[in-house]
Amino acid sequence: MTPNEDTKMRKGKGRFINRPTRTGGRLYDKFFIYIPTEVARDGTFPFKEGEEVMISIEDGKLIIEKLKKEGRASQ
Repeated sequence: MTPNEDTKMRKGKGRFINRPTRTGGRLYDKFFIYIPTEVARDGTFPFKEGEEVMISIEDGKLIIEKLKKEGRASQ
């Protein structure tokens, strides 16, 4: 994915989905949040593909933050 520095798409409609996966004979939930391409390619989008993130819920909002490279945030 190549960021576009000229883009200013900071808002878009995504989707929260569950894709159950069978592993070792058991079914496990696997949840994903889809981010619109235009948002993810915005030059100000703070994440790169494959980066680990910390996810929390605060005051009814989902917060997604980068994990610091020098030692991971505690859970």
